[in-house]
Parts: sequence; C-alpha cells; structure tokens
Amino acid sequence: ARRAHNPKVAGSNPAPATRSIRKQNRPKGQAIRFRLSLRRIFAFQSIAQMKTGEAIRRWATRIKRDGLTLWFAGKHPATPRYVKALAAFVVAYALSPIDLIPDFIPVLGYIDDVLLLPGLIWLAIRLLPPQVLADCRDQADSWMTAQGAKPSSRVGAFMIVLIWIAVSAAIWIGIVQPRL
Repeated sequence: ARRAHNPKVAGSNPAPATRSIRKQNRPKGQAIRFRLSLRRIFAFQSIAQMKTGEAIRRWATRIKRDGLTLWFAGKHPATPRYVKALAAFVVAYALSPIDLIPDFIPVLGYIDDVLLLPGLIWLAIRLLPPQVLADCRDQADSWMTAQGAKPSSRVGAFMIVLIWIAVSAAIWIGIVQPRL
C-alpha cells in the first residue's frame, strides 16, 4: 500500500494523490480526446510517409503522361505554332536517350531530370488550349494503357548531339583558339 504524500516524511510518493486531484479537475472526455489526438498525430506521421512515396510515384506518372500529351499536341492541328515548337523541343529532349547534362556530373547531372524537364513540360502544358490539352491527354492515357513502354526519339538524341557539338565548337572558338 502506498502512503499519502507528506513533504516532511522522506520516501512518501506524491504521484497517487496528484493523479487523483488531476483526474478530478479534468473533465472526463478531455483525457480521451487528448489520447485520441496523440494517436492521430502519430498515425498521421506514418500515413504522411506512405503518402509521400505514393505522391512521388503519381507525380512521375503525370510527368510521363504529360510528355506524351505534348507529343500528341505537336501533331494536333489546333495547337499554336509556338507551342508546337516548344513541345517538339521538350518531347525530343525528354525521349532522347542522351542527356544534355550527363548524370555522372555531381549535382548538375540531375538538375535537368529534376528541374529543367518538369519545368519545360509544365510551361508547354500551360500554353496549350484547354480543348487540345483534353484531347491529347485522352490520347496519351489510351497510349500508355495500350503500349506501357516509353517511346524513344532518335531525332531528340540527334538534337542533343548537335547541341553538344555546337557548345564544344563555341568553347573551342572562344577560349582555345585565341590562345594558339
């Protein structure tokens, strides 16, 4: 049996008396709500962790679908010419097996995959007329369901190689050749 708390007596336990006073002062439902809110917070953290991975997968699927949407938008007759040009560049770059900035370069190698390409896709999608966007998204969804695999673009790879040659020539003419 526990003794009641007496500050003059050493070894007396203050916990039982304090607990009973706290329980009496607190409304009965408040303790239950507090426990439930703690459970929700901890459950939310695990759900948030699961939702983060799921959100990233959905985002990647949307980027892939929007890349195909731009491919179909480039062939759609109602797409404006400037959007067709941007869409052609984005699709050629997205489907190219060669990156503009190689992935083996630390940090910079992934910037085009993480920032540049999604940003260009977002811009081109925003410039499309709503009806063209709806039609092309339907075509992209049906193509992804039927084919499943990502197409590749030889034209895009050729464009990337031409850009690398042009940059190399500019560096040679601007930096190396004047020193000779």
